[in-house]
Amino acid sequence: MQDIGLAISKFIFRKVSLMLALLLSIAGCSSQSTEEVRAIQIYQDWELEPGDAIAGHPVLGGLGDISIELKGDSVYAPFDGRVQPNVKGCVIFSTPQIPAYLFRLCGLKRPTLGQVSQGEAIGSGRYLQFAALRRQPDGRWALVEPAIDILERTLEKP
Repeated sequence: MQDIGLAISKFIFRKVSLMLALLLSIAGCSSQSTEEVRAIQIYQDWELEPGDAIAGHPVLGGLGDISIELKGDSVYAPFDGRVQPNVKGCVIFSTPQIPAYLFRLCGLKRPTLGQVSQGEAIGSGRYLQFAALRRQPDGRWALVEPAIDILERTLEKP
């Protein structure tokens, strides 16, 4: 019975933390752009996800994310598309060219929000946490391994 109570407490804490992160993200981005926050429901459920915090330190990546050291370099739009805020420290890139996929980019400083053209800089930073998500039949998004050519297009200026 105690295990069930602990599990429920963790679940509630995670959901409240995510809601708080979304609210902070909305507040932080409202002065820069009119882009709405893109909340996505992830198919997998892990204890730690981007937007969470541990001892006051933000979690930028989790299982399914690829960690790349940028050393201040820029990240580019791999296709024409749209950049929307997600949880604090993360943006979502979507494109009509591959509508069944989203790319979550975490760790960028002052990302460009809104419509972007292929090859346009989205942002830069010390590190990039990159996650590819594929839409599931039930409407949720599953983390999938990103294609190397998509990562290359994201990291190299055309």
